[in-house]
Order: sequence, then C-alpha cells, then structure tokens
Amino acid sequence: MNTSVPDPQFCAHVLEGLVATNKYLSSRYFYDAEGDRLFQAIMGSPEYYPTDCEQQIFEQQGVQIAEALAAGGAFELEELGSGDGLKTQLLLDALHSLDAEFTYRPLDISANSIGLLTDRVCKNRPWLKMDPIHADYMQHLRANQLSASDTQRPRQVVMFLGSNLGNFKHDKAVEFLRLIRGTMRSEDAMLIGLDLQKEPAVIRAAYNDAGGHTRDFNLNLLHRINRELGGNFTVSDFKHAPEYDPETGAACSFLVSTCKQTVHISALQKSFEFAAGEKIFMEISQKYNQPQIESLAAESGFEVQQAFYDSRRWFTDQIWAPVG
Repeated sequence: MNTSVPDPQFCAHVLEGLVATNKYLSSRYFYDAEGDRLFQAIMGSPEYYPTDCEQQIFEQQGVQIAEALAAGGAFELEELGSGDGLKTQLLLDALHSLDAEFTYRPLDISANSIGLLTDRVCKNRPWLKMDPIHADYMQHLRANQLSASDTQRPRQVVMFLGSNLGNFKHDKAVEFLRLIRGTMRSEDAMLIGLDLQKEPAVIRAAYNDAGGHTRDFNLNLLHRINRELGGNFTVSDFKHAPEYDPETGAACSFLVSTCKQTVHISALQKSFEFAAGEKIFMEISQKYNQPQIESLAAESGFEVQQAFYDSRRWFTDQIWAPVG
C-alpha cells in the first residue's frame, strides 16, 4: 500500500482531465520509473523509427551540428526533457572533439532519468562540465524569462530533441516555443528535433508496436494513478487505441473503456463514470512538413538556420535562431 502523500499537482491534473467532456490525461505523468523503463523499450522496438533516425543524424552529421553550435564561442547547452542521454552523448563527444567550451545542463521531470543520464554520460567523460536539473521544463522556462537587465548570463543553446515538440497541439507548441524564445538573446540558438510526414503505415506501426510496449506505456499511467492516488482502475478493462490522420499529420493515442464502468480515486474523493467505448485522450505526436516547420518557427519568434536529415528524410534536427 502506498502511504506517501499524493502529489497535489498530479491530483489536480487527473481531476481536470477526467471531469472534462472529452476525457484526457496529461502525458507528463507517463514518466515514473516504470514509464521510463517502458519508454526505453519503445525506443528499442523495430517499429519506432524516430530514435534510429535521430541517432543516424548525430552519428553522421554530429560534427557539422557541433561546429554550428560552437561557432559563437563558450555556451551552456541546456537540454529540455533530456531522458537518458543516449543520442546526446554523440553531440557532446563531437563538441569535445572541436575543443568547444560548454557546460551541459540536462533537465528532466524524471529523477530516475536524470540518474540514468548522469551514470551513462559522465562515465568515461572526465572532461565534461555537467549541471543536471531535476525540474518540470515548463516551470523552469517560465521562471527564466529574460529581462533587459539580464546581460551577464552566458550564451545559451537550448536543445529539444526526439520529436517532443510534436506532443503539443499547435497553439500549445507556439506557446511553448515562445517561452523558450523569452529565455534567449540574439546570440543564442535552439537545436530542435522534428518528426516528418511520411507513409502512414510507418507512423501507425510506430505507435502500435508488435511487442506491446506503447500499449503498456499508456496503460501504465492508470497503474500509476492506482498506486499513487488510490485509484481502482481495472486496467484490463481499457485498451490502447492509436490513430493517425495523414491530412493533419496528427498521431494520437487513446485508451478506450471496453465496458460501462465506474472508477473511484481516493485522493480525489471522487468517482468517474465511463461508457463502453469512451475514450481517454493520452497524447498527440504531430508530424510536420517543411513549410509547416518554417511557419511554426516564424510564429514563435525564430527562423530556421540549418536543417539536418536522416538518409530517408523521415526526421530532421534543425538549428533555429531567435529573431525579432
């Protein structure tokens, strides 16, 4: 039995989502220790192409990316949602090969991920200056908006990899990017990973892998509510239901109630009714084309400076510069 005090923010977000007309749960809560383990399994599955595509970009073009980032002199490399650092270490090594002067600042909401990253990245890299941050990156960005008096801060390169921007709907993506822009001066830069539109069957398979890792990853959030908030979800009464719309480029994940049921969550002192076939929206993963990317950058106060692609042009990592 879990005797810890429930996280009030977790409580508030779960309540907000389950009382909505169209129920949803915030994807920020996917990442407990079990969620981290399952996401590692997703990234290792043969169907989940974004990891391999971005890995190839860093393996084959990491030096070119590092040269572009280091050209302005010493900087802080702040990675939002850093995860376990598997791909980032390739860029760190490329920067070191150029004798770039930088401090790596990985930031993640998951303490478990920060621990894994620290163990992986620091090992055999005594030269690395690293300042890990355990935090919610939205709160971190809001707390670090620049003012006219902020003149002493080092040059910044903000890194947001792995197609994570696609987890925001358009308006929220713009809001998020403007928050990043608000932390930047003209000499700063952003390195961002974006998943590109492609054959729909490839995308659908990536979010419904044969090993069931994505299914288990989504269902784990119900287990987490049971563990941490005293929920009584019968998890087997929900099924994973991903969808992809080639017209909009939106890949969405849902959990669907397989029967009429009532779920009680003790920490919220509230019960929730589910109809048979009712959906809980879990996550969006937006796929882009280049005109959409350029429009999104401009709307958010950036311009695309350089773009790097994998060999199939399924994925891109881009350097954006703040403008305006």
